[in-house]
Amino acid sequence: MNTVRSFPAAVSTPEHLGVEFGRAADGIAVARVGDLVFAFVPAGDGQYFLASAWRVSRPLAELKRDDFYSHHGSIEGEAAFRNRMIEQAGHSRELRLLSRQIVRLTCSTPWGPSQGATVYADGIVCHTTAGHGGFRPSDACNVKVHPMLRTDGGWYEEDAAWAIVALTFPDLFTTYERKCADQTIRDSWSGAWETIFGRSLAPGESYERDAQAFAREHAGDWIVTAALRSDHHPGMTEVIATIGGTRDAHAQERRFLVPSDEYAVGRFGFVIDETRHAAYDSPSSFAAWRGRAA
Repeated sequence: MNTVRSFPAAVSTPEHLGVEFGRAADGIAVARVGDLVFAFVPAGDGQYFLASAWRVSRPLAELKRDDFYSHHGSIEGEAAFRNRMIEQAGHSRELRLLSRQIVRLTCSTPWGPSQGATVYADGIVCHTTAGHGGFRPSDACNVKVHPMLRTDGGWYEEDAAWAIVALTFPDLFTTYERKCADQTIRDSWSGAWETIFGRSLAPGESYERDAQAFAREHAGDWIVTAALRSDHHPGMTEVIATIGGTRDAHAQERRFLVPSDEYAVGRFGFVIDETRHAAYDSPSSFAAWRGRAA
């Protein structure tokens, strides 16, 4: 069961911060920043995630978990939630100072016809479509992008490549957006980040670099590629593993039994400890393994 350290049911921070904290009717921590309300939601096993909703005008004390429908990833604790809300308020203030304009442009994009666009500055436009979106800097702006990050077609999709535009034109983005962009570049284009900033990324600073280090360290180990609770051995998880975690039709596979209370995937995969996790050749809970020779 998750327990949350409480703060009073209605707590307003100084007005200049632009954020109001409180406690919802069902006890979860909540906050309001402009037209958005946020919640610090228990996710089980001591984990929490950030959720939000737009234009919910009721008092914070009347809100419930079901009022929040957007998911913004995990968050470590209530202190982190409060800091994130103060950061969000700063982001909102800075957005109001930027000169972004929402317009309609007739334009084809790699994701379909543009259904709307936001002009960040002359030559910097972000398009939205029915399913996706992204930036299209003008040719004159695109040449300012670092060669290691520049795309030939000049399109930068909204999931990750938007960060390249933010890195190149930082004055058009808020402090929070620049922070997110920097981390995205570290995680997805670590080599380019190191070249641009002239230093190597340390462990923990880049998902991509950490994944590469994990792969090198465990290149000869059995790493789980599939797992499910065993039908034949209560309290155990039956797993399929390959050397280095290779997912290839021709990769050698082996099965192991791992105590279920020990099995946790982690960032890059679960590594089999052959001194503790028993190889398993008996009847399988995996449908694809049933009928195979032991």
